[in-house]
Amino acid sequence: MELPGYRPLYRQVYDIVVSKVVQGVWKPGEALPSEQALARELGVSQGTMRKVLEALTTEKLLERHQGKGTFIAENTQERALFRFFRMVRADGSRVTPDCGGETLKLRASRSVEQQQLALRKGERVVEIRRIRLLEGKPAVRETIILPASLFPKIETRQPLPNTLYSLYQTDFGIHIVAANERLGASLADREDHKLMGAPLGAPILTISRIALSLQDLKVEWRVSRVYAQDLTYAVTLT
Repeated sequence: MELPGYRPLYRQVYDIVVSKVVQGVWKPGEALPSEQALARELGVSQGTMRKVLEALTTEKLLERHQGKGTFIAENTQERALFRFFRMVRADGSRVTPDCGGETLKLRASRSVEQQQLALRKGERVVEIRRIRLLEGKPAVRETIILPASLFPKIETRQPLPNTLYSLYQTDFGIHIVAANERLGASLADREDHKLMGAPLGAPILTISRIALSLQDLKVEWRVSRVYAQDLTYAVTLT
């Protein structure tokens, strides 16, 4: 029987490594000490250390390159787009979204946002509204909600980069490692018509995403409304 508060050694080491990344002890793109050196530093067996590194590699926090070592993964623009943007052409080839305009504002959170992001009543959020271009045409209308406490003064930064996850990592120390998405169907409204040229009542794909950080915090709620008749949403399950 485990004592209250007991954590297996593997989990303790896992948490130490994650903490070092979050605190910036190891920077994105930086090589880690060898497996043997880390095991000695943390006072564990090489087998335990290997298990931790393999788990963090699976979770995309680390990258292991044969003959070169283990590195802190970078959420580069290209990597983030490849991992989290799932619209493809009929032949399966990917498309790259571009920015087509954005607005940012700091405001009080609403009840639905508090529920989605586990915020307390009265907490402030940053609201980002963006139009995304696919092959030069307005095709995605995004509303992004961020806890203001995690992203100080991000509302003063314009223009924002094409993908935000690299900015979250480099400037705010927040590493997006997973996202929970829900897909739905809707009908084009006046804003869809105005901003994307969708006929009123045309079918719209809606994607609601909660992005999770290394500490399993809900750090972003993004709702995307997609109007792109020649594209589909694709995901590979393994």
